Amino acid sequence: MKRKLVTLSRIISTGAVNFVRNAWLAIAAMAVMIVTLTIVLFSLIANATFNNTIIQITSKIDISVYLRDDITPAQLTKLTSQIQHLPNTKSVTYVSKAQVLQKYTQQNVGNAGLLSAVSETDNPLPATIQIKPRDLNKLQDIKSFLSQKDVAALQSDQPSYSGDRKQAIDKITHATDILQKAGAVAVVVFAIISVLIIFNTIQMAIFNRRDELTIMRLLGASTWYIRGPFVVESILYGIISALISVALIHSLFVAAHSALEATSLGLLDINYSAQYFREHFWVLLLLQLGVGILIGAVSSTIATQRYLKFKTSK
Repeated sequence: MKRKLVTLSRIISTGAVNFVRNAWLAIAAMAVMIVTLTIVLFSLIANATFNNTIIQITSKIDISVYLRDDITPAQLTKLTSQIQHLPNTKSVTYVSKAQVLQKYTQQNVGNAGLLSAVSETDNPLPATIQIKPRDLNKLQDIKSFLSQKDVAALQSDQPSYSGDRKQAIDKITHATDILQKAGAVAVVVFAIISVLIIFNTIQMAIFNRRDELTIMRLLGASTWYIRGPFVVESILYGIISALISVALIHSLFVAAHSALEATSLGLLDINYSAQYFREHFWVLLLLQLGVGILIGAVSSTIATQRYLKFKTSK
């Protein structure tokens, strides 16, 4: 066991030395890997931000059902119960005439003309049932129920629906879908480029050290002892690239929030993105390290298997 640990430590130290030797060769490999990992990280944060924006807008969307003044308590209870049992109903809130008047007064403070049109003794505002849907794409079920003859007879006006918010959600959903697809394509393309560059970097390192590797083999070095340092070297590419990509994203948020004093970038809420980045920093960092190490290990393993072929394995 002790011998294996000594061998492993030598492989790691040799890989670190090789990394320093091939620093200039590693720059191109790490540059592309940094781009790849930055795209991965940005896509994750942007996707979470878009989803949060959709949730925030969705929470403000409801259907308002305006009730007749002569509706009886029994009819109100029955109607509320029926709406609650609809498959697409998330919650139902009853707002009395007095509550509607109070809310109207608060919203129009300072507008004497609008306030003079209503009063507690002569309140023209109807009681309202506010319905929050589960799925905005299935609102037709609720609309169909509200348009039934017996249900429509209990309403003073047509139900209102904030369709402009639905359009905003559709735009964000479409943007999220495009981002996910574009991000996935970009990650795949740059990951392949990273693998190829690391592959060629390891190939050049093997070529430069071919005499040294031949001597090591003649002296009885095992296959893994010879290949291991190249794998370690490539893993270091991934680790350093991951750290740099996280630092770049952090710098982006600092610049956008402090220097530019921005709160949003189009549909992207920078404040929430920065908060999400801070709250999930360690998870995102571990993910970046994992992806970077995976890319480096896979590409170097393929390269060493292709260019370090031995007749026997020891």
